Amino acid sequence: MTERKADDDFEEVFRALLPAAVAAAERVLGERAAAEDAAAEAFARAYVAWRRVGVLPYRDAWILRVTVNQAIDAARRRPRGVLRREGPDPSDAVVTRMAVAQALRTLPRRQRHVVVLRHLVGLSEAEVGQVLGLSENSVKTHAARGMAKLRQRLGQASFEP
Repeated sequence: MTERKADDDFEEVFRALLPAAVAAAERVLGERAAAEDAAAEAFARAYVAWRRVGVLPYRDAWILRVTVNQAIDAARRRPRGVLRREGPDPSDAVVTRMAVAQALRTLPRRQRHVVVLRHLVGLSEAEVGQVLGLSENSVKTHAARGMAKLRQRLGQASFEP
């Protein structure tokens, strides 16, 4: 693959996938600006490794996974119990997103990855399994356990994917 062709391919993927990456990060973080930062970091990492990443059969899922990981890391760096408020009157959606992000931090790493990719990013069980190197049954198990813990922590009515 020539360098110009690789750059064109990356730009095409970037334009097509950026809205989904920002949306996935925004679901975790509850803030557009922070979500854009997480997506930008994920695409920067993809660009640096584009010769390898660009040919992956699950390239889009890889970029979305890195985006969500960046968003989770950003949420983790925030002080616990502190909500970021963009205006004087935060919506219930922002408060809910922050509660979900904080609850996600309490899950074991594998469950957190599966829940985020499956329910927040919207990948199928097969796609999640492919990205994480798990069988579909293992994805189902981790998703069920993770969702049960989230429901317990947040309350049944608070979190329905």
